[in-house]
Amino acid sequence: MEKLPLFLTLLSLSMAAGNELHEWPGNHRHAMTEKTTHLHFYLHDTASGKNPSVVQVARAPLTNKSPTLFGLLNIMDDPLTEGPEPTSKLVGRGQGLYASAGLDELGLLMAWNVVFKSGEYNGSSLTVLGRNPSTQPLREMSIVGGTGVFRLARGVVTFKTYFFNSSAGDAVLEVDAVAFHF
Repeated sequence: MEKLPLFLTLLSLSMAAGNELHEWPGNHRHAMTEKTTHLHFYLHDTASGKNPSVVQVARAPLTNKSPTLFGLLNIMDDPLTEGPEPTSKLVGRGQGLYASAGLDELGLLMAWNVVFKSGEYNGSSLTVLGRNPSTQPLREMSIVGGTGVFRLARGVVTFKTYFFNSSAGDAVLEVDAVAFHF
């Protein structure tokens, strides 16, 4: 019986949010001009230490025998900062997953959200999906959506490895993004 009031509360909240989204294009015709936003930040993917930002959640039976770690799945909640130093100002979090999806060459399938935690984009997000051939000097993935300021976003994200420690599994990536949004 206690679950019914909670269910009704959640249902009414989702209905209210659904109405806002349904009314959004009509009420915001003035805001339907496409904008372009250029972003630059650093992603800190830390597997070592007592507070890792990435953890392994699954491993296929053949992963240990694979030169590419095929079948390995990681979940990440990586800090995104203005500069490459871990003490640099936090701009957001990179939250999502990546899996080793290449049998013959290292290629990660990545699905993650850039969740902004400060500044003019605070509360907004970008959704990024694609293949990350992590041994290449420059990699590219697609922006496939967004929320808040980045509603209806599309675009591209590029990565360059700024730092990598293969024994610890820690990396810092330089990220550039171009997002088209309304």
